[in-house]
Amino acid sequence: MIKKSLFSFIALLLLLPVAYAGKSPIFSTSDGAIRGHDPVAYFTEGKPTKGSDQYTFEWKGETFKFASAENLTLFKGNPEKYAPQYGGYCAYAVSEGSTASTVPEAWTIVDGKLYLNYSLGVKKRWAKNISGRIATADKNWPGVLN
Repeated sequence: MIKKSLFSFIALLLLLPVAYAGKSPIFSTSDGAIRGHDPVAYFTEGKPTKGSDQYTFEWKGETFKFASAENLTLFKGNPEKYAPQYGGYCAYAVSEGSTASTVPEAWTIVDGKLYLNYSLGVKKRWAKNISGRIATADKNWPGVLN
C-alpha cells in the first residue's frame, strides 16, 4: 500500500511541470477559438461572422466553429492559411512580449494572414507600425506562451 501511494505521488510530481508548462497555443473561450467566430469568413466575407455548433473542427486542441460546411472544408484543407496568427492572441500584445485576449471585431488581414487584437483601440495602436509589430511579434512567438 505504501509503495502504491509513493508511486502515485511521484507520478503526480512528474506531471506537474506539464500542467504548468505555459498557456495553450490557441486563445480560446467557452465559445471556442476566436470566441466562436468563423476564421474562414474573415477571408471570404470580409467581416467577423459567428460560427455554428453544427460545423466544428478541433485543431491544436481547441474547437473552431464555422458558419457553413464550405468554410469548414476550406479550413480542414489548410488550417494554417485561415487560423489567426499567434494562436489568436492579441498581435499587439505578442509584439510587446506578452499575451492578451482578443475580440473578433479587432481584426486585420496582412499578406494573407489574419491578425486579431485585444480591442479596436489596441488595433489602432498596432496599425501605426504593422510591419514592425509583425516582425517583433514573429520573434516573440511562441516564447510568450511560457
